[in-house]
Amino acid sequence: MNTTARYNRQMILPEIGEAGQHKLSKAKVLVIGAGGLGASILPYLAAAGVGKIGIVDDDVIEISNLHRQVIYKSSAVGKYKAEEAKLMIVELNPLVKVNAITEKLSGKNAISLFESYDIIVDATDNIAIKYLINDACLITNKPMVYGSIFRFQGQVSVFNYQNGPTYRCLYPDENTQSASCEDAGVIGITVGIIGMLQANEVIKMILEMGEVLSGKILVYNILNNEQQKYDFDKNTNVIIDSESFQKKYNNIENEIEEVLAEEILTKIDSDEALLLDVRNHDEEPKISFKNGIQIPLMNLENEIEKLNPGQEIYIFCQSGIRSKMAVELLKKHQFKNVKSIAGGALAMKQLLKEEV
Repeated sequence: MNTTARYNRQMILPEIGEAGQHKLSKAKVLVIGAGGLGASILPYLAAAGVGKIGIVDDDVIEISNLHRQVIYKSSAVGKYKAEEAKLMIVELNPLVKVNAITEKLSGKNAISLFESYDIIVDATDNIAIKYLINDACLITNKPMVYGSIFRFQGQVSVFNYQNGPTYRCLYPDENTQSASCEDAGVIGITVGIIGMLQANEVIKMILEMGEVLSGKILVYNILNNEQQKYDFDKNTNVIIDSESFQKKYNNIENEIEEVLAEEILTKIDSDEALLLDVRNHDEEPKISFKNGIQIPLMNLENEIEKLNPGQEIYIFCQSGIRSKMAVELLKKHQFKNVKSIAGGALAMKQLLKEEV
């Protein structure tokens, strides 16, 4: 295959040339998340000729994803995002090696995954995972390209670049909660712009050109096309080493226990257990129990006093993703007996129909 013809328009740039294209072909980039940001990042890395791309995402495509995750087709609903993203890349540029990892990033697999790549890209909307990515990057000495979305505004930065400031330097409070796209809403253009800016930072690092957003955060608003860039310093008091990483992320007590909907049938209307619905109030299907309470995930930390830390708490959302985030949050606040219900409200509604 004529690689010169494929990459001609970027190779004629004096800053790239044949040497730069060779750097791209040897680069190995791991993208965590194949949702809105990932769907914008991945095509541009592949098209530019990044030699090896890893994609980590355990989620499947839903119809509500398609307005912003534009690399997927309607016929792909229900399939793994990572695998469908790999198919897209292979079609776009067969010269790129792609590794699709259909499992959730965790303390158990992060280090081994990161060691095989040069640059790690955060394309998630989960704050707990962002801290995990940051900390694993520190252990493996990899730069982290950060992106974040809130409604019509996005942020981009690069952490741990040449021993520069980290995510914890910018956001030291790990207990901060923010709404995900599912809760706060998002337009596809926002994730498209921010994702492309992230891809740009990756390319700049590989080619060693331009000014990398290290120690700086770019904030972009799509409604008024305004952008600001803020500086932040490295906090030398923040130390993440292998021992603290293992203690934090691989402690058995911190593992999220998941139960099947069938297993909580005996807990329904029981005074010994609480069924916590962390969906938004307008979400369907409606499910109510005598021993149930609804607190949307984005409000959970502010309303945590409504819960009893000593009680059995079974958490559900629409499909089982937000409930895991709620378990993580409650465990940080010393709740011990909390479990996520696999399949969420959809599985529970179906089960209750079968019981009738």
